[in-house]
Amino acid sequence: MLTYIAHRFLVMIPTLLGISLLTFIIIQLPPGDYLTTYMAELEAQGEAADEKIEFLRQTYGLDQPMWKQYLVWVGGLLRGDFGQSFEFNLPAAQIIGDQLLLTFIVSFATIVFTYLVAFPIGIYSATHQYSTSDYTLTFLGFLGLATPNFLLALVLLYAANVWFGTSIGGLMDPEYLDRPMSWGKFVSILEHLWVPVLVIGTSGTAGLIRRLRANLLDEMQKQYVVTARAKGMPPLRALFKYPLRMALNPFIADIGNLLPQVISGAAIVSVVLSLPTTGPMLLNALRTQDMYLAGSFLMCLAFLTVLGVLVSDLALALLDPRIRLGGGASR
Repeated sequence: MLTYIAHRFLVMIPTLLGISLLTFIIIQLPPGDYLTTYMAELEAQGEAADEKIEFLRQTYGLDQPMWKQYLVWVGGLLRGDFGQSFEFNLPAAQIIGDQLLLTFIVSFATIVFTYLVAFPIGIYSATHQYSTSDYTLTFLGFLGLATPNFLLALVLLYAANVWFGTSIGGLMDPEYLDRPMSWGKFVSILEHLWVPVLVIGTSGTAGLIRRLRANLLDEMQKQYVVTARAKGMPPLRALFKYPLRMALNPFIADIGNLLPQVISGAAIVSVVLSLPTTGPMLLNALRTQDMYLAGSFLMCLAFLTVLGVLVSDLALALLDPRIRLGGGASR
């Protein structure tokens, strides 16, 4: 096990280096850069921009060749220096850190909501196949998958304002925006939190229900389940001990996607709901070509994805005795 983990960590190094190179190239592909756009804005205001832009270009190293800019950026990442944001004139790590707490609260609450709702419904639907309740839950699942998140967000924003008097948009009342965390601010966040959690979690819940139902139905038809029932094992024990464990494999494998989602959040829904999370921040950084901010954020997501894949592989080996780490190499 330790040898396998050490090998995987060594493989992460070239993987992350390759991702960093692709990230840097893709961010640099659009013509111009942040300072080019900034220069056009200064010229539109009638200000002399040449000397100021040249000074900023030298300060941020944008006058250097692309390969040198990449090496400087990667070297900074290895030292924990994510670079300086052009737009905010602050360290990129500080800007990302300021948004992480609220992003984590929204994403974590959404994940908990999704699993708490999807798993009981998926298990019930699989164990009551072709019943009236199964057809009803299936219809609701398809309805949740078909409804666009942004449309549901607009409907719930209206309902929250009309029925509950909750201010539209944002994750807290306006008077708490620039204040430190307090009990009143925490209560305000809870009052606003149910809207994004319900919006983001709807499609995820519907998808999980359909996948769990299909996986569980497939496992329940296999010979080991029939044998367990023939031996007189109680139905609930036979369900939870064998087929449910096997049906969870795809969900454990999704940890690789789950970890970056906790940090990135749902960008489109966050824009519609005006949530102060990292999703809109990343979209704006890519739009303005704030390369150090966007690149650092994308590298954080890449690291969490690679780490999540490792965690999911280890969890699958512990959950499913049929899986052996490095089994192919031992043959």
